Amino acid sequence: MEDERKEEKKMGSKIEMVFRVSGFVLCFVAAIVVGLNEQTTVLPLTLSLDLPPLDFTLTAKWYYLSALGYLLATNVIACSYSFISLFFLLKDTSNDNILVLLVIILDTVMVALLFSSSGAAAAVGVIAYHGNSHVQWNKVCDIYGRFCIQVAASTVLSLAGAVVFMLLVVLATVGLQKRPS
Repeated sequence: MEDERKEEKKMGSKIEMVFRVSGFVLCFVAAIVVGLNEQTTVLPLTLSLDLPPLDFTLTAKWYYLSALGYLLATNVIACSYSFISLFFLLKDTSNDNILVLLVIILDTVMVALLFSSSGAAAAVGVIAYHGNSHVQWNKVCDIYGRFCIQVAASTVLSLAGAVVFMLLVVLATVGLQKRPS
């Protein structure tokens, strides 16, 4: 019976390690993708049919939109936390209930941060893709296609990271349920 419990604990620890490394990688890549996101394009503007068009150079950068700044910040926070929490996993924390509870709470905070920032970025992305005729906001993804694709990719990676942290919370909760009193 004791051997089975130790084997279950070892397997649970390996699964948690895989989830934490996955969370780190997903959040790290999402932060890099959004942090390096920039696109410059040249738009010709015709003022008169008799004159040649004027070329305007326009640039889109991630820090022009606060939702993308929030997405970057939350992914950096989650990535850093995931890296630090790996050290807690390597240390035997089975007898430290306060540390286990703290990790569960921080995992839950990461879930909330990542889902909220992904939602904010997705909302901005939908407006950039479709525009909003009611407030006269034009589509911009037809001008900044690569920029919009990178925002979408970073948002999906961040959502995947949120799901990984949510699975960590579920795994920890199940582990607490199985712990002897």
